[in-house]
Amino acid sequence: MTRECAALLPGVCAALAEPRQPGLDDTCLEKLLDWFRSLTWFDPTVELVQDNPCLTELITSVLALQDPSPGILSFTLQLAGILASSESRFQHLQQEKLLWRLFGREGPRGGSAWEDASVRSAWLKAVHSMVHHQPALHFLCSSGGMDVIFTLQGDPSLFVASAASQLLVHVLTFSLECETSKALSTKDCDWPACAQMIVKHIQESLQSSSASHIQQALKLLSSLFGSCFGSCYAAWTEVLWLDIAKQIESFLLEETVQAQPLLANLLLNVARSPVFCGTEGSFWALLTSALEHLTPVEAGPLAVGLLKLCKCPQDVRIQALTVLLQPMDCILRAASQPLECAGLLDESVSDPGTVESLLSSRTSCAGLLCQTLAHLEKLLSLKHLRVDLPCVSLLHSLMTILQLCNGFLSPASPLGSSISRNLINSFRVQKAALDVLAALSEKKDCGTLIGSVFDVLLAYLQSPNTSPTVLKKTFQATSKWLVHLQGLSCSNSQWQQTEKILEDVFGVLQKRLCSPCWEVRDSSLEFLTAMAKCLRDQKEFRQCLLSSEVLRLTENLLEDPESYVRASAVTAVGHLALVTCFAPEPPVTGHQFNKEGIVAKLQEILSADSEGFPRRAVISIFTKWLREGCTGQLEGTEQFVSRVIQTVERDSDWEVRLGGLELVEVFCSQTICQLSQCPYAPVPSEVSSSSPQKELLQVFCRAKLFGFLFSSLCDCDKPVGQRACDVLVGLRAHFYPMSTLENPQEIEDSPAGRGIAWLQRTLRQGSLAQKFPTDRGDGVDFQDPESMMLALGAIDLLELHDELNKSSDHVEESPQSLLQDILATVGTTEDNEIDCY
Repeated sequence: MTRECAALLPGVCAALAEPRQPGLDDTCLEKLLDWFRSLTWFDPTVELVQDNPCLTELITSVLALQDPSPGILSFTLQLAGILASSESRFQHLQQEKLLWRLFGREGPRGGSAWEDASVRSAWLKAVHSMVHHQPALHFLCSSGGMDVIFTLQGDPSLFVASAASQLLVHVLTFSLECETSKALSTKDCDWPACAQMIVKHIQESLQSSSASHIQQALKLLSSLFGSCFGSCYAAWTEVLWLDIAKQIESFLLEETVQAQPLLANLLLNVARSPVFCGTEGSFWALLTSALEHLTPVEAGPLAVGLLKLCKCPQDVRIQALTVLLQPMDCILRAASQPLECAGLLDESVSDPGTVESLLSSRTSCAGLLCQTLAHLEKLLSLKHLRVDLPCVSLLHSLMTILQLCNGFLSPASPLGSSISRNLINSFRVQKAALDVLAALSEKKDCGTLIGSVFDVLLAYLQSPNTSPTVLKKTFQATSKWLVHLQGLSCSNSQWQQTEKILEDVFGVLQKRLCSPCWEVRDSSLEFLTAMAKCLRDQKEFRQCLLSSEVLRLTENLLEDPESYVRASAVTAVGHLALVTCFAPEPPVTGHQFNKEGIVAKLQEILSADSEGFPRRAVISIFTKWLREGCTGQLEGTEQFVSRVIQTVERDSDWEVRLGGLELVEVFCSQTICQLSQCPYAPVPSEVSSSSPQKELLQVFCRAKLFGFLFSSLCDCDKPVGQRACDVLVGLRAHFYPMSTLENPQEIEDSPAGRGIAWLQRTLRQGSLAQKFPTDRGDGVDFQDPESMMLALGAIDLLELHDELNKSSDHVEESPQSLLQDILATVGTTEDNEIDCY
């Protein structure tokens, strides 16, 4: 602690203990506690409390108050817990008889303040902070604190109940940590005292007739096995599991105990423990039993968790997959005609009647399917799945679900009819099924059904009943399957199928681009952009694009009344231009963009659009065009970049200005590559006056880059200044590769010297709000190569870089500032008086 803070602390403690003082802001008190945590973390000695007696005086004063405010009492409890986190300070507070009064039977837990959840929560946090040495552990056991924690496990406040559970995990783990030298036998094991209390409490709760006590015990066990206890204390983990295994098994068979979801979570956390690495044993048999006895909704999370485990035995893994596929199998069988499809499964893990009953019920059908589909999507995203998914049958089932949802399939069976009624127009199921359908596009085996897949997708794209959100998902799945289609072998029949599918897709797209719903127009443009990115080199795609009205409709949407649509239209036009007018071999037939017209329209949007989204899209597209080399030879590119940045530097949107800096960075990199003797190489010092270097500076000055870069350094939005500084530092590294920088004193008397010195001072002040002179003799000529060479060499850009990367509150974010602010508010009654950094 600094001397300044030590001098301020007594006044702050006195203010906090003053009962008539209005309550301080909770954030302020939290920041104060954060400071004490950092102090005690780095210094475990007793000097902190000995040298600052005001801390113990504060605790004593608050304890003496008849009715302290919950905020101050909570603060005091947590402060005491933080101070008592080291053994020496704990002993000091014990001698002062403060800990018993705070955490013992006569403490706050016996008063009216205990009714406030924040006080109970603070008590738990304080004990958690304190229990980091054995004396604190013994104190907790002897003071009746363990019983308090057990009670708070069932607290009506979820925050308090969760904190109690976390504290019990910490206490058990720490008590075992203190006994690491003790020999352990799984047959004859004595838990340490505190741990024994917790284990006994768990066992009694599990055998209780109270459902809430059983649930609390299961939650605590899940937390234990899911924490470092399960992985770091393997022998003790096995002992604990052997103590409770039979009780857990009985819960699986009892339908009276409503704890099945908790059981699934517990078993999964136990399975993740390294104790059960073997493929044999009763534990895996219990997991098999769980997969059989839990309902499909309860067993789903357990099944997907087991499939992700490397050490799970193959027979258990197959059972877990079967659980996930059961609802999909049921759908397929219920909706298919006899012998049309064999289904996904040869046999079920649990009673198929349970799944059929859930799918027949309107209240549970969508929920079960959405959960199942989400699990399957998660599995499909895994790179290494240690079990084979029946992708073709799964695809059949997905298409069946999607057809049931939009009413395009009428099953003959009673079960199928019931499921169909439950799923009709279910947006939730449609979106989940389309996500899985998109994921299956990456599986090679599914190519045989590609015609049927596009039949389903096109039906959704064409249907007027498809909601905008489902349509967006359909577009996303369609783009994925179009990529899959592109990768298939190009036989003559396959080429004809591809052409027909693309023609149908563009036919639908033309209608959707004219939709009165802006979300539909926006999704259509996003889909068009995705196609242009993935299929730009495909002959069939270009042919269908040019023979449709899509280019004209997309260009029209640059003037859409909705700014999101205009932005998406800009992006689509930018990518489509790469396919048509900027292509290496531009097509000679079909509808085309007029290159000059498109560029002029985008520049008009950049300079005049009232919304930021379209302007951001334009600068992003211009940068992409520049990267792709679409802006002509060097002279044309130079003029293009100059026009763009002169527009961008006046833009009110900082993201547009930031995009302009990215454009400049790309331009600088490309120009250096073209004009330097070796691409990406810095200019050697011995040729520092060579022609390429002069030419580079002339190009950059003609393009008016330096005025934009130096003014951006002092932009009111810090990311802009940081990016501009990065670009300038990169340029300086090119022009001054050996750090042979100019001496500011030596250039002071040169013609440009006074201007450079002014620029250096102005940059240090951090403001270029004034319009700096560019045409007077003492000004800075940002278009003069020699002046800019001097500026790059003389201005300390690295110092500026460090300043720009400092946190904006680095000056005020200090304990001293916080203490001063607290003292400044003593006696005030207005809210929000404190600057809590």
